[in-house]
Amino acid sequence: MSGHSKWATTKHKKAALDAKRGKLFAKLIKNIEVAARTGGGDPDSNPTLYDAIYKAKKSSVPNDNIERARKRGAGEEAGGADWQTITYEGYAPGGVAVLIECLTDNRNRAASEVRVALTRNGGSLADPGSVSYMFNRKGVIIVPKEGTTEDDVMLAVADAGAEDVNDIGDQFEVVSEATDLLPVRKALQEAGIDYESAESKFLPTMSVPLDEENARKVFRLLDALEDSDDVQEVYANFDVSDEVMEAIDA
Repeated sequence: MSGHSKWATTKHKKAALDAKRGKLFAKLIKNIEVAARTGGGDPDSNPTLYDAIYKAKKSSVPNDNIERARKRGAGEEAGGADWQTITYEGYAPGGVAVLIECLTDNRNRAASEVRVALTRNGGSLADPGSVSYMFNRKGVIIVPKEGTTEDDVMLAVADAGAEDVNDIGDQFEVVSEATDLLPVRKALQEAGIDYESAESKFLPTMSVPLDEENARKVFRLLDALEDSDDVQEVYANFDVSDEVMEAIDA
């Protein structure tokens, strides 16, 4: 069980329900705009754009917002921002390594917000390269359990390049090489298996087990980072037991 995956899925469910929904929408819209600008505005020939639009729709982003973002990114409509991708590396309490991916139109603001979120919550910025070696870029597809079994998922993706199918509570996490994300996603579609999202993510190669006290501190830090409009994704290499998660949820 990947504690980080479990935390991420719990957090995503809460984010869709609470006041952060607007922030979640904004980040999904930004992903669409950047994907369209990078690979073209046709989702059929741009898998990254296809997946960004799919995830936005699954998260109930209105179709008008999705289409406007696609057009801005593709240059069909004025108003697209000059988004830059910057990755920061840092440490959280308990010796947890953190990778912070930003999509921003203001590098100085992004750097300042990341630094403040880290230092105010017991973390620190790290030198480039000091943390990133602990993570690998992977393809990650989230499949809801409803209506399917682990065997169904495994059978569908086994020959398409999937490496693992993990049980993460209400969902399965299908992991592949980043380069195999498209064939694995297509294999699920061909098998008629619904999925929540398919995207390229950083997964830790080693993890740090956390007790309840440090887990609370790390969660606070990650929430502070994700509260920044410039921060798009946060990856961390912690592992939290079911018992600790239950204590925190209580």
